[in-house]
Amino acid sequence: MTLLALFALITWQVLADGPLLGPDERLGLDLAGRGPARLADLFADLGNMQVAVPVLACAVVHAWFRGARRAALYAVLAMAAVPALVVPLKLWTDRQGPLTEATGYFPSGHTTTAMVAYGAAALLLVPYVRRTWVTLVAAVLLTAATSAGLVLRGYHWPLDVVAGWCLSGVLLLALRAGTRSGQPPK
Repeated sequence: MTLLALFALITWQVLADGPLLGPDERLGLDLAGRGPARLADLFADLGNMQVAVPVLACAVVHAWFRGARRAALYAVLAMAAVPALVVPLKLWTDRQGPLTEATGYFPSGHTTTAMVAYGAAALLLVPYVRRTWVTLVAAVLLTAATSAGLVLRGYHWPLDVVAGWCLSGVLLLALRAGTRSGQPPK
């Protein structure tokens, strides 16, 4: 519920041109262009569908053949929900990007894609690995790297990224709840 409330607050600020946007835009412009550009680009690209979805697909196939079909199906549905939610939100909020006149930057689709794909993959793989913390930390690091790359390259404002975290968190919590209600993986 906290994630939804935070997402609603940020969305309201974007729609109403609220007081959080000033500090967000100053921070975004201060961070844009910092750090090694090639590394930031590489990190930002971790949120591309062409990169993140195949990682999830491998985890889905693994879980499916290990008997966790419900979990695999729910992970696919969570990933399918990303564009179904993000695209209308981008059209509705029509937020301008940091270094462009173009609009449609809120929430960050790359952040949402990365967090759902890597997070869902981790949730699917955790029952089958010895060191579960490594799997979970990898998902967090991949998402954090994507988020940092997007802001450092000036592709998104920080609040766009935070909104992506909130939206993804809701989807991952729903995935976790849905998979826990069924049979444990074999």
